[in-house]
Amino acid sequence: MRLSVSHTTRYSFTAPVTYGMQRLRLRPKTTHGQSLIEWTIELDGALPEVEYEDQNLNATSLVTILPGARELTIRCNAVVDTVDHAGVIGTHIGHMPLWAFLRHTPLTKPGPKIRALVAGLKADPTNKLGTLHALSDAVLGAVAYEGGQTDARTPAEAALEAGRGVCQDHAQIFISAARLLDIPTRYVSGYLKLDETDQQEAGHGWAEAHVEGLGWVGFDVPNEVCPDERYVRVATGRDYSEAAPITGLTQGSGETTLEVAVVVGQTQSQSQGQSAQAQQQDLG
Repeated sequence: MRLSVSHTTRYSFTAPVTYGMQRLRLRPKTTHGQSLIEWTIELDGALPEVEYEDQNLNATSLVTILPGARELTIRCNAVVDTVDHAGVIGTHIGHMPLWAFLRHTPLTKPGPKIRALVAGLKADPTNKLGTLHALSDAVLGAVAYEGGQTDARTPAEAALEAGRGVCQDHAQIFISAARLLDIPTRYVSGYLKLDETDQQEAGHGWAEAHVEGLGWVGFDVPNEVCPDERYVRVATGRDYSEAAPITGLTQGSGETTLEVAVVVGQTQSQSQGQSAQAQQQDLG
């Protein structure tokens, strides 16, 4: 499937910025089952400083906000070809060793609620894939999908205790619990092509677990599916903070207002267009 992604982030400041820097992880990966075909980024109110791959092989950019700026706008456009591999990404690569994804972070540190969730599972050590699917069902059963109840700083334990959250919370609860089962797990940020609309208010997040014989396998808890060709992978990390699309700091900016607009649509590749044209000619 060929997908087009448009992602616009706009910050408005009540006072002129004296200093600001943003770290961007917005360029989709070229990886197993996914190829980046086109990519552009435009900055209004900021200047690019450096680009590099971080410890998780995420394409990362540092930009500085122009002194005196009252607005910062980041516009990204991408075209990505995807293939359905039933959520299987494959062999682990990167600078981070696999055991690092067994370690808890402040956002994934388990408490009594997550430990009880794991204790209630009928985990089969001989069938990790089945155990992970059961865990996904358990997380969804314990946390209703509801926006506005959590934010990027909400730990997994707090989201489970509240019983409400969004895809980020589902993923981090899943990650925390899977690590208690001694399964390496990581967070993925990216996009999902919805069936009902191309317009979205934000990107998407899910989890990947490492299973012997398969490698990394994705789990989208709220949608009850392993990611398929509708998904675009952008960044990975031990939790949301390491895969967040944009993080940074500003000084002297006063209060900040954030607006995000995401459009994920299906487009036609050149080969698909040629095939369709040929079929029309065959039909007379």
